[in-house]
Amino acid sequence: MDRGGLVFDWNGERGAPPVRVALNDETLRDGLQSPSVTEPPDEVKRRLVHLMAELGIEAATIGFPAAGPRMLAQCRLLAREVGSARLPLSLNCAARTLESDLAPIADLAQDTGLPIEAAAFIGTSAVRQTAEGWSLDRMLAAVDQAVSFASHAHIPVMFVAEDASRAHPDTLAAVCLAAIRGGARRLCLADTAGHATPAGVTRLVRFVRDRVIAPFGSEVALDWHGHRDRGLALANCLAAIAAGVDRVHATALGVGERAGNAEMELLLANLHLLGIPHGNLERLPEYCWTAAAALGIEVPAHHPVVGADAFRTGTGIHAAAILKARAAGDDALADLLYSSLPPGAFGLVQRIAVSPASGRANVRHWLAAHGYDPDDLVLADALLAAAKRSDHALSDVECAAAVAGALARAAMHG
Repeated sequence: MDRGGLVFDWNGERGAPPVRVALNDETLRDGLQSPSVTEPPDEVKRRLVHLMAELGIEAATIGFPAAGPRMLAQCRLLAREVGSARLPLSLNCAARTLESDLAPIADLAQDTGLPIEAAAFIGTSAVRQTAEGWSLDRMLAAVDQAVSFASHAHIPVMFVAEDASRAHPDTLAAVCLAAIRGGARRLCLADTAGHATPAGVTRLVRFVRDRVIAPFGSEVALDWHGHRDRGLALANCLAAIAAGVDRVHATALGVGERAGNAEMELLLANLHLLGIPHGNLERLPEYCWTAAAALGIEVPAHHPVVGADAFRTGTGIHAAAILKARAAGDDALADLLYSSLPPGAFGLVQRIAVSPASGRANVRHWLAAHGYDPDDLVLADALLAAAKRSDHALSDVECAAAVAGALARAAMHG
């Protein structure tokens, strides 16, 4: 069934020409900076970069080598894994605008034979300048020296304007231009404190694109990196894409500093709906569940796409409509009724639960799915009564117990 024939799309998105945008995965750098996560074992880190590649994610930040021997070892491990497996992932490593931070990246690139990009950052807002006691001249000198060092070492540079969403336009333009003149061929606007709104992102991206990048033409690319402090990271990524960035950053389940980053799984799902596909989205649940288990975090049941309830309903009215569509052989309609996301795209299915909000359609579905006669009113009534007495959705064990009790009572009186 043609979705477009059933849904009047007030968003107006599906009629717009698709815009290709690349993705950069920060799970194994910014994600690991969350104070609440556990560092994954090496084998899980390797599995995650394979899943990134299968999802069509184009690039990954594999660490901050100057942070210490352990992080340097992670960067080397992942670079070697990507190289030996020939994964289609471009790699980058975080660094301050210091030669001492950039030198390990140069060594890593030399050791692995991979063109590892340096994501060299410096704070650009007056907030950071005041705290650090930096003058603009000092900042410009640091940027010029660091980027020139990296360029002479043949390291591609992404200059990261930290706290760009709170920076004065003149300061932001000056440091970005200094980076480009030093040899940076990619800029990244970082909403480090999660301050931006979609309207602000649009203005910021257009400002940098038009005032800073335009004179240099297509040789300079532009990235967006945003945080969730205001809960706007995903919306800000979409605004940045619409405003013309070349690449956006995100992490599995939005893990990262403080409230975290934009959620990679939600970004991929929204790009799919916008007609901007990447890789095999059926790998998305494994990517999220693998990351969650390894990082020691819970996936909320209501989390979109991969939460336990994302494609599950216990409501009688909803279940009845879904099951009617399925009975008519229209699975596409069934998926569309109470979800804007097609579960099949992620290798998932709509599931019907038996809960206090359920009706007869829910219990008949459970009975049929577990080998019982769905038209047996005694069993249906017993199961529905058990659901209405409960304060939660029944597990299969609880449903089976209710049915078994009804069968035992019927045999006793038979």
